Amino acid sequence: MQALFVDKLTNIDFAYFHPERGIVGESLILDVELFGELNDEGMLFDFSFVKKRIKSCVDKLIDHKFLVARHQRNLIIEQSPQQLTLKLQTENGDNYCHTSPEQAVYLIEDENVTTQSIEAVLKKEILNILPENVTRIELRLYAEKIDGDFYHYTHGLKKHFGDCQRIAHGHRSKIEVLENSEYSEKWSAHIAEIWQDIYLATEEDISNSEMIDGVDYWVFEYHANQGLFHLTIPKHRCYLIKTDTTVELIASYLAEYLKEKNPDSEFKVKAFEGVDKGAIFFV
Repeated sequence: MQALFVDKLTNIDFAYFHPERGIVGESLILDVELFGELNDEGMLFDFSFVKKRIKSCVDKLIDHKFLVARHQRNLIIEQSPQQLTLKLQTENGDNYCHTSPEQAVYLIEDENVTTQSIEAVLKKEILNILPENVTRIELRLYAEKIDGDFYHYTHGLKKHFGDCQRIAHGHRSKIEVLENSEYSEKWSAHIAEIWQDIYLATEEDISNSEMIDGVDYWVFEYHANQGLFHLTIPKHRCYLIKTDTTVELIASYLAEYLKEKNPDSEFKVKAFEGVDKGAIFFV
């Protein structure tokens, strides 16, 4: 039996619900191995088709979506023709409410969202789009190896015409701060610490605030071209900025934030959006 492999076939950016951490942004890398018999062309499968078909399948299923385990504790699902509402609760009692078009959510048939449960979903769906001579596939999902500082963040970009408009999609991202042209371990670690598992939100998207069982919550809501998006989330899990939360504006916000703390220093902030992409701002 022959095997074909493609390492780092694609990167997947999404958010998922964790029973302790709440809504978490994540970025994973996908490796693929295909097993089967050679076709009449002496090939298992054309590399160009491997990349296009599998990436398209993965993007449609998972990328820029909010992943929730259907059999998770304390999950309430309310569905209408236009909207899907998920009410969730963490182990410490924090409440979340996420409303969106159904296409912005993927419900995994498991008790928790894990790399293994995601791999199982992808394996089943990808095998269905491959030719008959491909009889088995193996997948490996893993996080980027980062030696420096990083943080997990979730956000939504209401002005985006693609899937970034979804109110709870996210990334696992490196952060690199240079102060006076020298890498600053201090400030890189500071940003990673204050934005650990954070929801980055735009102030104008606030529609309300409320208190539930003694905990303060923000309610965010906006209409985008895919439909209505709504998110209720504990205030202590949010960080508000005045602008939208594109990676370009994140980089400029962080540089200005650091400049205020140290006016006599020059800063360069390299903010990543997932794996191997992002924005740089100098101040």
